[in-house]
Amino acid sequence: MFHVTRRHVLTGSAAALVGALHHVPRIGALTPSAGPPAAQLIEDLVAANRILSDQGVLDGYGHVSARHDRDPARFLMSRSLAPELVTAADIMEYGPDSEPVDPRGRASYLERVIHGEIYRARPDVRAVVHSHSPSVIPFGITGVPLRPLFHMSAFLADGAPVWDIRAAAGGNTDMLVRTPALGRALAQALGPRAVALMRGHGVVTVGGGLPLVVFRSVYTEVNARLQAQAMGLGGRVTYLSPEEAKRAEASVAGTVGRPWELWKRKLRRDP
Repeated sequence: MFHVTRRHVLTGSAAALVGALHHVPRIGALTPSAGPPAAQLIEDLVAANRILSDQGVLDGYGHVSARHDRDPARFLMSRSLAPELVTAADIMEYGPDSEPVDPRGRASYLERVIHGEIYRARPDVRAVVHSHSPSVIPFGITGVPLRPLFHMSAFLADGAPVWDIRAAAGGNTDMLVRTPALGRALAQALGPRAVALMRGHGVVTVGGGLPLVVFRSVYTEVNARLQAQAMGLGGRVTYLSPEEAKRAEASVAGTVGRPWELWKRKLRRDP
């Protein structure tokens, strides 16, 4: 089996692997492939997994996906694996119903329907992150709303609704989004926003591409940490006004590539 090192994946040599993966005979495949995705998309998806692990948003759990560049009804995501360990060889294609196209014995994340149903409901979304971002969890169980308190988290101005799986399922569950119906309910709660909290579980973040969804995931965690600290001081917390948030988000939008390149560079320095 072709082995891809971290250095190879992050310096673009995933191209040959992408071609090889999609020329393997698909004996018994239930859904035909949309074709090989761009090598850069694979590289960026691997980097997104590694970056979010490095930034403390993901640990052994959580997952990142990207909409397939050849078919908007499909998406790409790693096999079931700790995000920090993901390589190009682990990226799998998923069909319109979140089914693995060519599993070849590889296990998939149980909650992949989160991604599939959000892509179905939100044509504007090109990348999704589901995490158990630790500083965010309290805002999903206390009734305290997560609100933007500095310019880097201005995208939170539209709100971060709390989705309760018990209400959506009509009873107790194991807290995992295992079915398309639950995935649809979560996508409905998210609506047109960038972030939705999941009571007793985590958070889902979306964006128009991998650099943006990584940015939003990192700064959702940062905002939650800072908000808890500010509230703990006992004084009145001043949040961004809607107009401040609108202007700040527009200004920051043109600079998202700056931290993205920094975070990718840090990965290349690792052995």
